[in-house]
Amino acid sequence: MQQKIGILGAGRVGSAIARVAIAAGYDVAIASSGPAADLELLAEIVTPGARAMYARGAAEHGDIVVVAVPLHKHTTVDAELLRGKVVIDTMNYWEPIDGLLPEFAEAAADGGAGTSAVVRGHFSGSALVKTLNHIGYHDIELEARPDAPAGDPARRALGIAGDDPEAVAAVASFIDGIGFDAVPTGPLASGVLFQPGSALFGARHTAPELRDLADAHCAAQQ
Repeated sequence: MQQKIGILGAGRVGSAIARVAIAAGYDVAIASSGPAADLELLAEIVTPGARAMYARGAAEHGDIVVVAVPLHKHTTVDAELLRGKVVIDTMNYWEPIDGLLPEFAEAAADGGAGTSAVVRGHFSGSALVKTLNHIGYHDIELEARPDAPAGDPARRALGIAGDDPEAVAAVASFIDGIGFDAVPTGPLASGVLFQPGSALFGARHTAPELRDLADAHCAAQQ
């Protein structure tokens, strides 16, 4: 049975993910913080084919829930809505947008545990997986190749980091379904591999290339 996808955040990233998921045949619900009229407009124009809902509805709808809000607003998402859910963290720390957040700045610095370690503290009841943060929102649609087989050189690879093997497998299936090669890189802390400033961030790699970079990172940590 095809996974249902809930998306919290209807900005550029959330909307792009919604569109490629809909195009690949997923049942998608998307939520924004706006009034009901804006939700209807969102579904009709920005993400046609998606179910426009408030956050609770989108969270309940999704087998996988994508959190695509500005990082400094992640605590405005009710963690209880996502308890027991597989949650994709697409967020990055951008000081010009988020302001100076010492906890995130420390986590994002060299040797830090990565920003998802802080995000996990809020969504402690969820199985958090980091991905879709190291590709530009415009490239999500331009480079999705759902009709190409896994391993095809035409497919761009995306890293996936998470501590729960079942959650990582579920997210990998979704990433494959929307047209990218999924490359698990290890535990959630390995998400530092694809945060801003890393060799993977914003760069296009095939699955073998991304695996080599991930293996090199793991070796350096030993």
